[in-house]
Order: sequence, then C-alpha cells, then structure tokens
Amino acid sequence: MGNIVAIVGRPNVGKSTLFNRLTQTRHAIVSDEAGTTRDRQYGKSEWTGCEFSVIDTGGWVVNSDDIFEEEIRKQVTLATEEADVVLFLVDVRNGVTDLDEAVANILRRTKKPVILVANKADTNEWIYSAAEFYALGLGDPYCISAATGSGTGELLDQIVSKFPKTIDDETDENIPRFAVVGRPNVGKSSLINAFIGEERNIVTDIAGTTRDSIYTRYTKFGFDFYLVDTAGIRRKNKVTEDLEYYSVMRSIRAIENSDVCILMLDAERGIEAQDLNIFQLIQRNNKSLVVVVNKWDLVEEKNTVVMNEYEYAIRNRMAPFDDFPIIFASALTKQRIFKVLETAKEVYQNRKKRVPTSKLNEEMLPLIEAYPPPSIKGKYIKIKYCMQLPDTQIPSFVFYANLPQYVKEPYRRFLENKIRERWDFSGTPINIFMRQK
Repeated sequence: MGNIVAIVGRPNVGKSTLFNRLTQTRHAIVSDEAGTTRDRQYGKSEWTGCEFSVIDTGGWVVNSDDIFEEEIRKQVTLATEEADVVLFLVDVRNGVTDLDEAVANILRRTKKPVILVANKADTNEWIYSAAEFYALGLGDPYCISAATGSGTGELLDQIVSKFPKTIDDETDENIPRFAVVGRPNVGKSSLINAFIGEERNIVTDIAGTTRDSIYTRYTKFGFDFYLVDTAGIRRKNKVTEDLEYYSVMRSIRAIENSDVCILMLDAERGIEAQDLNIFQLIQRNNKSLVVVVNKWDLVEEKNTVVMNEYEYAIRNRMAPFDDFPIIFASALTKQRIFKVLETAKEVYQNRKKRVPTSKLNEEMLPLIEAYPPPSIKGKYIKIKYCMQLPDTQIPSFVFYANLPQYVKEPYRRFLENKIRERWDFSGTPINIFMRQK
C-alpha cells in the first residue's frame, strides 16, 4: 500500500521547503490552467527502499495571506484522516505561537503517528531553544533545517519507522483494479452502487489494511476485478465534504492503488480545474484511464453533434494524452453502466498488450524511413530497430538509434501516435525510449 505523509503547520514555517527537500524538488503539480492558482503540492519520495507520497497541505489554503484558524483546522483534520503519518512543522525562531497550540490540540487527539519537526534549527543555539516545544505535548521535537537539509536523514528514518505495518494485500496480482475517481458530488457513489447493486453478498472485503476496506472484489455478469474504494464513500464527514480541493487528496490513495481509473465528469458542469488536477494525478502515476460523463440523462439536447462537441472539448483540455475512451452514462438510470465496466476491462487488457517484435519493425521501420527524425546540426539520425520491453508497468517501446540524444519530444509523440494508430492502446499511457544501438 502506498503510504501518505502529510505536512501540516501554520504558514511560513517552511512547509514547501521541507516538501521540496523530501521529494528531491521534483516539484509540485504546477499547472498554468486558470483556476489552479495554488500549487497542488503532491510528490513522491523514497527512503531506504520505502516509497511514499508527500502532501504539503500548505498548498491547499484558500487565501494563504489571512491565516484563518478555521482553514488550518480543516487542513489538519483532513491530514489526520487521510495520511498515515503527520509531520507537524514548527519554527524554532518564533517559538510556540497560539496557532501552533491550536494545531497541537487537534493532533493530540488523533490516533495517527505525529512527528513534531522543529524547522530552521541551523545552529546549536537554536537546537537548544527547541526544548520549549515539549510544551505542545507531542513528544520529542526533531530539529532540522529544511533549507540546508541538516537533520532530514534522522527525520526520514523516523517517518519510515512509523508507517503502519500492513499485511500485504491478499489481492490477486492478475486481477485488474479499477478506481472510480472524480470531484465531490459527481456521482461516484451512485456509480459504485449501480455496479454493486443492493446485493451486497457478492462483495468480499479484504481486511488487513488500515482502512476498513480498500478492495471490493466484483464477480458478476462474467466480470472479475477489484473496485478500489475511494476513501470517504462511507464517511460523510461534514468538515471536508464541502471542500472542493480536498477531493484531490482523497483521490491520491485510490489512484496509486489501481490499474485503471474511471474518471467521472459532470455532464452539466463540464471540465473544471478540479477534474484536470485529478487527471494529472492519474497521468503522473501512469494509470490507464476511462472517462465517464455522468448525469447524461439531465442534458436536454442529446444528439451525436452535442456528444462529439463534448468529446472534442474533453480531449482538447486533456491534451497531449487524448487516446482514451469517453462514455456518456447515467448512474441514476443505469444507462451504459456496463459499457463502463466493459471498457475498463478492455483498457486494462490494452495495458498488458504485447506487440511481437517482428510485427513492430515491419510496420514502424518503413514509416520511420519515410519520415525520419529531423537532422540536427547536419547529423542524420537513423533508427534501425525497435521492440517492446517485456514486463513493464505500462507498454514501453524502445527504438535503437545512432544518436538517441537528438530525438526530440515531437518525434517521440509522432512515433507514439503511429503505434496507437496501428495497435489499440486506447486509455493507456505509452513510454517511448531512445537507446544507443
């Protein structure tokens, strides 16, 4: 199971700096789309062979200038609900503030492991003054300097040791895992209920995870897969229910634990910044995708022209990756519900598809000869051979060239499009590698 670490604390204690330090400055999701003014602070980190996700809740405050206790309280509550380990960041140079005490009050009540981190302790004098944080009642403060990196090694050791020891999921590796994701009120629960129906007896829950249940096995009408439970379907917690931007955080675990993501959009509202954020998470985790436009029964004009316009708009917003199925459905009237499952199954099979090397070369080499990569500084690039790599997470193709470093992104995209035209990899990302022959 992917573990999640959340960084909480009042503004300007260095949450983003620590985030960048932990994720090796592989930056937050920064998107130029209008509507995403805040960074979505989400990244991956790895320490002693243990991989985990890091979330900086500071990137989520609505108006970061006015420090509303209420805002911070919501953030901290959400972090304690969703994360496995909470890092509470305080600033040694400011000492204990009222806001720190307010945060500590919430954290003392949580069952989750909380690590108190005293930041900006770059000298011994500052390390001594960190003792006053014992007053927060959260144990030993770990003194670090996020800016210089001192003390972060011990902190990482501590984080990794606190992860819940989950029994490995007893899920069968060969059975696909589907996650239904999307922003609040788009109809995720209705869709899942439409799949499962009221006959809950076909549902088997797998214990052994920290959550009540992560996977639900579905075996009906010739299907066999796991539905990844998007946490929060069962819990209607008012604090976070009304907050749009938390749906991203809610989706992280489900996306990381699935093979195929069923991204639900609202037919009446179209694509919003929120949907794009979730889409980016799916892409960054290399997951396959099926887009479901829900509430299609509520759209007045339902002709093919409207459908095509809608489809074009969706692909346009999600470019450059636009080779994925889009289904217009209604969870309420159960219209095209099984189409969703069938498509998810096909997309999963595309993810596992192998193209024989001889076939690949037979189709691709003549194309490459007709449209070779543009020459750079008078050097001609020759691609002599290609193959699909075995046993990769997503279909990955390697092209052997004499000057692989000169093959640029547009040409890779050209190769990818040609592969997609000839073989059905709909819904699944593809890797294209250039290697020295």
